[in-house]
Parts: sequence; C-alpha cells; structure tokens
Amino acid sequence: MSTGIRPAAVPYREHISMARYGTVVEDGTVYVESGDGPIEIGPVDRIVAAVGGPAWTITYSEADKQAHPGMDTSDEGLTVDVVDMLRTMTHSERFVETLATHPAELDDDGPEAMPPRMGLFVGKLLENLENGLS
Repeated sequence: MSTGIRPAAVPYREHISMARYGTVVEDGTVYVESGDGPIEIGPVDRIVAAVGGPAWTITYSEADKQAHPGMDTSDEGLTVDVVDMLRTMTHSERFVETLATHPAELDDDGPEAMPPRMGLFVGKLLENLENGLS
C-alpha cells in the first residue's frame, strides 16, 4: 500500500571533503595542518596551562552515567598526557577553515586573555579530554 508520501530528496554535495588534518608540536608551538600549510595556534605551554596542566584524569559524573547507561566508561581513572592527546587530534576541513579565520593575535592583554584562534583550539581539546578516549 502506498501512502503517496515520497521521501524528501537529499541534495547532492559535489565537494564533500573527508580530509582530516593533524596537530603538530614543533619548537614549543602548536600548529594545525591545512591544505594551505600549517596554521599556528600558539605556545604549547600556554595551551597546557589553559586546560589545567600537563595531565588529565578521565572521570564521568554519576549523572552522566545514569543518563547514558550504555556509555563506555572503561577509560575512567586513566590519566593521559595532555600534549600526547593534543598531538593525536585530527580536524575536519571545516574546523581548519574556521581556525584560519579566527585572529591569532590578542586585542586585550589581560592575564587570562587568549587569542580567539587559540581559544577555539583549546575548546576542542577540552571537549576531547572531557569525552574520554572511547
């Protein structure tokens, strides 16, 4: 029996890119690779300090465990090296393009100030650290 309802057409995107770009630490500076060459993020020590230090212990709150009972928490309690974790990060073409458009310099020189590009990168690093290794 036909309902007469046809599925909506899914537009074809000719230029969908599945490219992934790595993160590199060279001479104390973090870079993200791109098709146009490396994008400078900032000093690795400043990025490590922004996430709370060189080591991160993976934890899951009881609320998260109850809300997501099927979640893999086998990595809970594992302490990871932040620089090692950052070096394993890969990024989509879209994220890399967004990074490139964010200013690498500061307008404000306050003690907690961070260039927008570095802030975006630190946010992604924190997300990866908070979500664990599974």
